[in-house]
Amino acid sequence: MISVSEHTPDPGAHQGTTTKTASIRHTSLGRCSTASQAVPDSGSCERRNRQSMDISPETIRILAVDDHPLLRQGIGALIANQRDMRLVAEASNGREAIELFRSHRPDVTLMDLQMPEMNGMDALIAIRGEFPDARIIVLTAYAGVALCMRAMKAGARAYILKDNARTDLLDTIRAVRAGKKFIHAEVATELASHATDDALSEREIDVLSLMAAGNSNKLIADQLKIVEDTVKGHVKSILSKLGANGRTHAVTVGLKRGIIAL
Repeated sequence: MISVSEHTPDPGAHQGTTTKTASIRHTSLGRCSTASQAVPDSGSCERRNRQSMDISPETIRILAVDDHPLLRQGIGALIANQRDMRLVAEASNGREAIELFRSHRPDVTLMDLQMPEMNGMDALIAIRGEFPDARIIVLTAYAGVALCMRAMKAGARAYILKDNARTDLLDTIRAVRAGKKFIHAEVATELASHATDDALSEREIDVLSLMAAGNSNKLIADQLKIVEDTVKGHVKSILSKLGANGRTHAVTVGLKRGIIAL
């Protein structure tokens, strides 16, 4: 884990949290507070409701946002063993995350990126727009440089990978609550290796996405309402910026770096 910046926590930070972990797969945790229908495990909600009345000001309140119930359960199990943390709500998509953030004002939110209805990036932007002090950790399976850069520019406080959640998540939650920012070491290495790369323009990303869908230059031109020669120019620029030797290679590089997603 690489520390990229540090600052003093905002005194007016909102309280409330959400977390999630991809490394614990054999435990179950009932959901007491969700925006979607769910059947809680027997007794779990009662236990958490009793615990919630005893939350101290020092307790880190967490909101976990992920569309996979098992991952949310794993996060819940991991947090349940921590005296200084409490999972207060769970969401399965970005829309639920926004609603639950408004209701609970968590101290830390754990946000997946790929989810139905509304993805995590859009939810992150929406929450930060309404609550500028929101502390959000992106917890994802994607190590793409472009995704990480977008998330951090949008206001994420940390970017960690689900494969490393078991070892990194708890320390990252505490660090983010204390006002620090972190990027997982693997992602930070990728960021450093591409620091001098020319970024694709928004139009070039559109073209690359349509290339990934198997469209010819003519079809891309039709969909973007531009002339085919302009598309050819964008393709040439994309190949040069990504160091790709062809359209297929460019798509592969774009997917790996998180520039586009299928």
